[in-house]
Amino acid sequence: MNKPYVRLDRDNAAVLLVDHQAGLLSLVRDIDPDKFKNNVLALADAAKFFNLPTILTTSFENGPNGPLMPELKEMFPDAPYIARPGQINAWDNEDFVKAIKATGKKQLIIAGVVTEVCVGFVALSAIEAGFEVFVVADASGTFNEMTRDAAWRRMEAAGAQLMTWFGVACELHRDWRNDIEGLAALCSNHIPDYRNLITSYTALTANK
Repeated sequence: MNKPYVRLDRDNAAVLLVDHQAGLLSLVRDIDPDKFKNNVLALADAAKFFNLPTILTTSFENGPNGPLMPELKEMFPDAPYIARPGQINAWDNEDFVKAIKATGKKQLIIAGVVTEVCVGFVALSAIEAGFEVFVVADASGTFNEMTRDAAWRRMEAAGAQLMTWFGVACELHRDWRNDIEGLAALCSNHIPDYRNLITSYTALTANK
């Protein structure tokens, strides 16, 4: 049975960055570390570009999970920052859920480490609570492809949509004419090949 196309709406979406912590990042093996960090920062840049409410959370950061990526703290100095004392599922933390509900948004764009726990548990809980969930697959990471695929299947079966940060950005933007330079800069800053494309386009249009 075909499902209706539920697309991201920049006026109804919030971003949840869950447990992108130094210790947990060292566990990510299903994607190249440099590519993974780039994807996380690309999603963060997209959140800022579209002015989406963004919530940061960490799990047991004084323990082995470690501190949040410093870049995320710098990018969102005024965002809700929920340092969970112990809850593995961030949805079990009252302050985290309150921060989400305070945004007034019904679409949640979620990414984190590790995929089957920090992302999966929040995604499943959010769906149960009535939110539309979009999981950013390439800004979430885990031990290996097997655990990643199992997590993806579980979330999809519950109704989550799997996306990439580039897909998120394009679906939110809808129309190039909304801001050609802005979207081009966002993509170029995180996709080297796209920078080549935009450089070529800029050179061609400059000669007209």
